[in-house]
Amino acid sequence: MIDELAGGKARGLHGLHSSGVRVPQWVALGSDVFATFVCAAGLDGAITKFAALTDLEQAVISGAELRAALLAAPLPDAVRQLVAQASERLGAGPVAVRSSVQAEDGAEHSYAGQFDTFLNVHGVEAIAARVRDCWVSAFSERAIRYAFARELPRAAGPAVVLQRLITPRASGVVFTANPTTGARDEVVISAVYGLGEGLVSGAVDADSVTVDKADGAVLEIVLGDKDRRFEPVGEQGWEMVEVDAEQRGVAVLDDTEVAALTEVGRKLETHWDAPQDIEWAIDDTGIWVLQSRSITTLEAPPAPGRTVELRGAGETIPAGELRIWDNSNIIESFNGVTSPLTYTTAADIYGRVYRGYARSLRVPEEQLRQTDAWTSVLLGTFHGHVYYNLLHWYRMVGIAPGYPLNRKVLEAALGVDEPLEEDIAKTLRPFVFRSRSARLRSRTLTTVTYVQRLIGIDGMVERFSDEFYRVYDEYDALDYATLTGPQAYEAYRKVDKDLVERWGPLMVLDAILLTLTGFTYLLTKLFLPKAPEWFLYAVVGPGADVESAEPARAMTELARLVRAKPELTELVNSTAPEHIYIELQQAGREDFLARVDDYIERYGYRSLDELKLETPDLREDPASLFVMLRSASSRVGDAATASRSVEADAYLDANLRGLRRRLYERLRTKASRCAAHRERLRFCRTRAFGMIKRMIRVMGRDLVTRGVLDEFADVFYLTNDELRGCYEGRDTADLRVLVAGRKTLRAKDSALVAPARFRTVGPRLGRAELAGQGWVPITTTAAATVGTVLTGTPSAAGVVEGSAVVVDEPRDVAGGILVAYRTDPGWVAALPSATALVIERGSPLTHVAIVARELGVPTVVQVKNAATRLRTGMRIRVDGVNGTVTVLAEGDRADEGV
Repeated sequence: MIDELAGGKARGLHGLHSSGVRVPQWVALGSDVFATFVCAAGLDGAITKFAALTDLEQAVISGAELRAALLAAPLPDAVRQLVAQASERLGAGPVAVRSSVQAEDGAEHSYAGQFDTFLNVHGVEAIAARVRDCWVSAFSERAIRYAFARELPRAAGPAVVLQRLITPRASGVVFTANPTTGARDEVVISAVYGLGEGLVSGAVDADSVTVDKADGAVLEIVLGDKDRRFEPVGEQGWEMVEVDAEQRGVAVLDDTEVAALTEVGRKLETHWDAPQDIEWAIDDTGIWVLQSRSITTLEAPPAPGRTVELRGAGETIPAGELRIWDNSNIIESFNGVTSPLTYTTAADIYGRVYRGYARSLRVPEEQLRQTDAWTSVLLGTFHGHVYYNLLHWYRMVGIAPGYPLNRKVLEAALGVDEPLEEDIAKTLRPFVFRSRSARLRSRTLTTVTYVQRLIGIDGMVERFSDEFYRVYDEYDALDYATLTGPQAYEAYRKVDKDLVERWGPLMVLDAILLTLTGFTYLLTKLFLPKAPEWFLYAVVGPGADVESAEPARAMTELARLVRAKPELTELVNSTAPEHIYIELQQAGREDFLARVDDYIERYGYRSLDELKLETPDLREDPASLFVMLRSASSRVGDAATASRSVEADAYLDANLRGLRRRLYERLRTKASRCAAHRERLRFCRTRAFGMIKRMIRVMGRDLVTRGVLDEFADVFYLTNDELRGCYEGRDTADLRVLVAGRKTLRAKDSALVAPARFRTVGPRLGRAELAGQGWVPITTTAAATVGTVLTGTPSAAGVVEGSAVVVDEPRDVAGGILVAYRTDPGWVAALPSATALVIERGSPLTHVAIVARELGVPTVVQVKNAATRLRTGMRIRVDGVNGTVTVLAEGDRADEGV
């Protein structure tokens, strides 16, 4: 009967009672009471006609007429008597009067803020009047527009809940899943001083505490301004009271209260078997739960094995165990924030390649299985930045013979700033053996195999190169414009399997180069103790005649052409790179364009950040070619400097002769040839990634066509496993929420300083621990001029450009971007006329923000000084993914997301 008559809010309160949490005493006046009132007023027919309307504007007009009629009709004695009985049950003291319609607080629709709530109501007459007001609010314009937007029925009459009012020290909301990122392993608690109206209305910037749901660890605390609090006043309502300055910077909740609210959240989520949005209050007696409803803006939970966001280490680290994270030279491949698809693809390839490397050195099967524990986590990602999981790289070096020397060379090769402590280095073994004799047999076999590989490395590289280009030429010749998504995935799967299997054994080249470089270093110290530091690097260089140098040479030739023509120099240096190609076409520079096109045809897979799958190559976007060309042309004509290799030869001629010189040259030649082989393999790697990029772009466009993703760029926010699942029959329903969450995380990640090296101990890798290791915000100063970027908190995803309309009350903004200092639930009616929403105060948990997410209106909240720095008529870009508001020049246009 509760479901049929008392509505969603009463249904929720009844469930709270059965869950065992403390709930203030309440009474429901069912929809049958409203029916009695309507019947006595003779409005039955009008309400039936209203419920049947299918035109929104007609419904808004009809709703206004109904509100006037309901307000004018007298309350029957029977209704007044029921209100009096309900008030008597609650006893003396203030009451909260809240609506409770059938669909409210449901699993799919929240109706957050659509109906009126009245706090601090005293006496039967006042309560009866507020009950009528709640009924009337069911026919408000904002409620009507919400129902039409969500295609909800409007026939059910509203019920009303009367509940004893708690006069709290603090109040707020618990979300048992992160409403911004979608992370279901996090609890988000928002808290303000006084009544919760300050939070839900957006008038007070609340504290926000993010908690790990599993162990209760606090991951992040953001202190709001809390300059005001809402307190009950008089016979009805509340007033805003200034908060003392010393309290504003202090957290509303202490550790015990955070832990208790987290436990309440866990309990209620388990009770309803769904993520919950819980309103709470704390007074002198403890925590009270005011209501709980399902979070309606989350999609289905991830399938087993899926994650909502990428976690840093990617491995389960035992308690007390050290990890060292270093980005030394890996930032050359994966600079800055790197997409989930790039990171997971790279991590997967690294793991399989190095397992293949161990197998190629005939490591026994039992020990090979042990390498699975660390080869798959050679890389880690923190706040979107890629790091070496450094200790595992030392383990990898230990597979080949010569570990003490090779690890020293590894440190130089990686460019790490500090060597590993000797006591740690000695403990890092790639695997262990059952017995000493088993270890001896295995290490002997590995050493013999390694020596064979060292001797025959030239032939290995040649055979690999022949096979690689056979595969590359086959797939590079595909017509990617006509390729379907499934065809692209099939090609991707075959190429990936083929090349990774072939690449593993070639990783012995890196080990060989470490060994040869180490021996060259030792021989240099022995034969040439006074050699300068640069000498060792020059003496084992790959030489100039290597394949990977071809693009650089071709770029130099293009640069010479530019420098030879002043008009070309001016165009390349003064025009935005993304416009140069078109400018060349318009200028009729067909001769130079032919050279550019030839470069793109031969080296189109090259680009800045070429190993990042999200970065377009030159075939897709030639802009980066002109960035490189601009740099190259500025250097053409500079005074030539002597080759370091030539200088090394001269140094050897002057300081080393005879048998020692011949011995040294033999070692040097072998090392240099291996260095050249490695450059060839790197060049192959670049080509392979370029080929994979083209396949992934086909799949990305296909997934948009199929409705799996909203836009092409979203494919890069998937993991490698998730992308595979799209073509292997797995459920794709939750991908949008994963993408939206990761976009929000990327915005936060981009605002942090990434330390070059840091350490973690044990499995706790939360935000608090990382902040202590140097992950701190980048501070910036913004001004409202063209190009200014105002930052806030992303609340509803989407990117929109348009004219700002700065308002201090809700109104039709005719398709503009609504900018406000603060909002309350009454602003919801203005949302359908706005293309985006910018709020200076408030949080993602306010009613307007919640509804904006449900209606799909891109929203950024907590944008400091937005209402004063932005002006009506300014052209701005609102990025609800990254939480930014950018001031544009008049006439600026951007294709992405608009």
